[in-house]
Order: sequence, then structure tokens, then C-alpha cells
Amino acid sequence: QVQLVESGGGLVQAGRSLRLSCATSGSIFRINGMGWYRQAPGKQRELIAFITNDGSTNYADSVKGRFSISTNSGKNTVYLQMNSLKPEDTAVYYCNAVLKATASHRWDNYWGQGTQVTVSS
Repeated sequence: QVQLVESGGGLVQAGRSLRLSCATSGSIFRINGMGWYRQAPGKQRELIAFITNDGSTNYADSVKGRFSISTNSGKNTVYLQMNSLKPEDTAVYYCNAVLKATASHRWDNYWGQGTQVTVSS
């Protein structure tokens, strides 16, 4: 069974930084890419950063230049470094992985449980 476990959320003042982590575990054959989404109250879940297995990254315009996505050397843990946080960054942040489980023949999306990030003004 594949699991994604997030950590690092919390309450922070505007202008400060936070670092989110998401570790994968279980019977994973291959990870194609990992990313971070967020969902603010009353809004749809949006993709904010994604990193592919070859290291290519993509960011939403709203976080470009402030947030940075990376993985560990084993490429099974993804990080989101969030700098210069703003109140509008307040949301639940979800980790996502596009991967093929050992017992599967297809690529599937897996999600973490979500971690709350609150930025006070």
C-alpha cells in the first residue's frame, strides 16, 4: 500500500518561511513526478509546484520566485520551500505523486492527507 505523509505546516507571520515535506512509502515501482497543490476555503484545489523524475520544475504564477520544489537524492521525498509568505498563501497544502505501484501496470495519482498553512498579516 502506497502512502504519502506530509509534515511542516503551521502558523507563520507574513514575510517568513516554511518548509513542507512529503515522504512516500510502500510498494512503489516508479515515481514519474511529485507536486504540491493547495486549497483555500471556498476555492478549488490548485497546482502550485511540480517536479518530474528528470528534475524539471513548474510553478504557478502566484508562487513563482517565492516557492521552490525539490526532492531528496532517492527522489521519494518532495519538499516545498516557501519564502516571503503572504496571507493569501493560507490554505491546506496537499502532496501529490504520479507513480506506478509495484502491483499495478498503470500510473496513478496518490495524495497526502494535507497540512494546514496559515499566514498571519
